[in-house]
Amino acid sequence: MQPYGIQSMLKEGYRHLSGLDEAVIKNIEACKELSTITRTSLGPNGMNKMVINHLDKLFVTNDAATIVNELEIQHPAAKILVLAAKAQQEEIGDGANLTISFAGELLQGAEELIRMGLHPSEIISGYNKAIIKVVEILELLVESGSETMDVRSKDEVVSRMRAAVASKQFGQEEIICSLVADACIQVCPKNPTNFNVDNVRVAKLLGGGLHNSCIVRGMVLKSDAVGSIKRMEKAKVAVFAGGVDTTATETKGTVLIHSAEQLENYAKTEEAKVEELIKAVADSGAKVIVSGGSVGEMALHFCERYKIMVLKISSKFELRRFCRTAGAVAHLKLSRPSPDDLGYVDSISVEEIGGVTVTIARNEQGGNSISTVVLRGSTDSILDDLERAVDDGVNTYKAMCRDSRIVPGAAATEIELAQRLKEYANAETGLDKYAITKYAESFEFVPKTLADNAGLNAMEIIASLYTGHGSGNTKLGIDLEEGACKDVSETKVWDLFATKLFALKYASDAACTVLRVDQIIMAKQAGGPRRDAAQAAGAGAEED
Repeated sequence: MQPYGIQSMLKEGYRHLSGLDEAVIKNIEACKELSTITRTSLGPNGMNKMVINHLDKLFVTNDAATIVNELEIQHPAAKILVLAAKAQQEEIGDGANLTISFAGELLQGAEELIRMGLHPSEIISGYNKAIIKVVEILELLVESGSETMDVRSKDEVVSRMRAAVASKQFGQEEIICSLVADACIQVCPKNPTNFNVDNVRVAKLLGGGLHNSCIVRGMVLKSDAVGSIKRMEKAKVAVFAGGVDTTATETKGTVLIHSAEQLENYAKTEEAKVEELIKAVADSGAKVIVSGGSVGEMALHFCERYKIMVLKISSKFELRRFCRTAGAVAHLKLSRPSPDDLGYVDSISVEEIGGVTVTIARNEQGGNSISTVVLRGSTDSILDDLERAVDDGVNTYKAMCRDSRIVPGAAATEIELAQRLKEYANAETGLDKYAITKYAESFEFVPKTLADNAGLNAMEIIASLYTGHGSGNTKLGIDLEEGACKDVSETKVWDLFATKLFALKYASDAACTVLRVDQIIMAKQAGGPRRDAAQAAGAGAEED
């Protein structure tokens, strides 16, 4: 049969969807499905998801960014929400769940309006007006006096970090926040806006529990020292990126040996050369050699003789971090280092923690640029989840160094935004009014979800929140432990202004982008076996 219409113009195998029902509503449904997955993980009582990715790795987490990264989402419209969540995760490090869930809620409101007969462009224009108004209202809700903060005061840091960490590890936020705050304050540079997230490392060691976790000023390497010297105090460090070994020449050479004496001398000269190199390093004052490559038997023998401790770090990134910790400059090949290139550590020792041998390089005195949070836990998945909570804490610290303003948490801000937006919508004329009202109603999903996840009656909670906010108490939020509404200045649940602002902005942008699409034209997938088919074929071949 001869193709007709747009199909006659495209190559065979193309799919073309257009119109409200086929394109817009289908896109909205895909995005709603995605936000339903993440929504139950919102807030401190959020449920965990078990995700097994294509490499059979298991993730047990309620961190939305990890969930959407590991779900290989194919639908183009749902991918837009995933990109918004990734942008939020990279920008702030927390609030990815709010971004996806809120965008899904906005699109659900848009679907109802489309079914009522509004055109998507009217909805988009209403949503754009609403987000501008939301930014204005948010700035009015900022807690007075929070514009300035001392980023080195532990109490101020913990109060801003608690909400972000509690949403990942509820009940353990006090321990984690205290660890993360200490680690961040240690490595905070003179100008806090230059804070680098990479300077707070996480070492995960199985065994023990969270209360065994601690902070090390310096680095923790999951490897043993090479050789028999396991401890050095107040030592200078020489770093060689290329390895500590006799170097082979670039070109091939042939040596003709005529007699036994020449053979003996040949072996001796090699020994003498290695000894000369190691002695030069020892004379420069270095007590510790860190190698980025292999360590030769002979070189190790002479290091032991000169009482030099040898470490091997095969990852070049770890090697760079070690150089930052010790303040050393890495040399390419084994040679005498100049005094300026040597680093310094207070102590470097091999210790055993929970059956794992680790090397700990400490630098207690100032000028320390790296600190490590040593996490302990009973299983790998618990450790991974703790690491995500620590990462969120560190990212929140970075965000508060740039902008320390805070707004009430525990759904207080959302209800206040909903109430003020509804008042603004009532004053509007024209069709935008309906879209702005839907935008305001979308905020109700936050208290509703928080209450549902905690097993409380959502309708009662939302009603009492509206009553409280109507009578002028803008800081009334949900206290999930008691299941009642409380002032957030008592429960001390604060969210960063930047987290809220970016999450709502990204969600609105993503929702409007999805609504703007009215046609989907999909090419036929490129030839060649699909990945899962290829894997199955590979597994079959191995059995043979």
